[in-house]
Amino acid sequence: MAGNSQRRGAIRKGGKKPTAGSGGQGRQALEGRGPTPKAADREGHPAQRRARAGAAAGTGRGGAGRSGTGRGGSAPRRTRSDSKASSEMVAGRNSVVEALRAEIPATTLYLASRIDTDDRVREALTIAARRGIPLLECPRGELDRLTDGAVHQGLALQVPPYAYAAPADLLDPQAPGVPLVVALDGVTDPRNLGAVVRSVAAFGGHGVLVPERRSVGMTAGAWKSSAGAAARVPVARATNLTRALEGFQKAGFFVVGLDAEGDVELPELDLAGEPLVLVVGSEGKGLSRLVRETCDRVVSIPMAGPVESLNAGVAASVALYEIARQRAAVPIGGIRPPG
Repeated sequence: MAGNSQRRGAIRKGGKKPTAGSGGQGRQALEGRGPTPKAADREGHPAQRRARAGAAAGTGRGGAGRSGTGRGGSAPRRTRSDSKASSEMVAGRNSVVEALRAEIPATTLYLASRIDTDDRVREALTIAARRGIPLLECPRGELDRLTDGAVHQGLALQVPPYAYAAPADLLDPQAPGVPLVVALDGVTDPRNLGAVVRSVAAFGGHGVLVPERRSVGMTAGAWKSSAGAAARVPVARATNLTRALEGFQKAGFFVVGLDAEGDVELPELDLAGEPLVLVVGSEGKGLSRLVRETCDRVVSIPMAGPVESLNAGVAASVALYEIARQRAAVPIGGIRPPG
């Protein structure tokens, strides 16, 4: 043979035998399995779990329904939605000290490592120690991350999520006096919410109602503006404000809205002695259409000056004072005292 065929080992003597065919053994693996099932039909798929949860919730709603027991019945009870809430970080030495002075609930006081102490830092540490708030020292980089890059000056306070009540929790038959609740429609300034909570506590109200969406919540700023009243006045959160107001109406409440274009002026309100839900709209926009249509009466605050509108906190205070004045003047039964 030519070439390298003479080299030892160049030609193999006895190679592999030809590979045998499958003989149809893998035929089933080549067959199709039909169309891919929908996500909701696949076992363990998130879409299937959501579908089952929705079906279960629909069954529960269908049993109870939306019908009430008429006036004198109870409003529909709603579960709390604290799972959506998250803790808040108050950053900065002045802000932390003011929050601690206002006795805002707190879970942890964060202190940057090797911080230069001054009177504010020492006061924060003293108040935190007296209230039993845990102190955690951490690097400045970690504090930057916790405060999302805010100017913290080496000091930050963690405020836990507010534990909102359910709207039905404001229907407390054991509460003293004639029931009075303030609902906020589209108010987004936490200082207004804090002022309303403070006024409710001052004039004998029983709670505040806010919607979940497009509304302010009980932040650290609202706690501070309430001047401690938030610890005594419950704040409830409703998934749908209009339905919550309808629930109060079924429970025997009258819903009175405040609006610059009200049907009657506040001093002429003849429902002050009844269980009331006072609805305050946002400054500028006022009451939303559906909320206004739900109100039993829409009243305005008479003003002599050129001011077009009052902010929510001031308007609520004026209305609550007038309601408290009328209730003090008109005893139970609606008969005014002589003279």
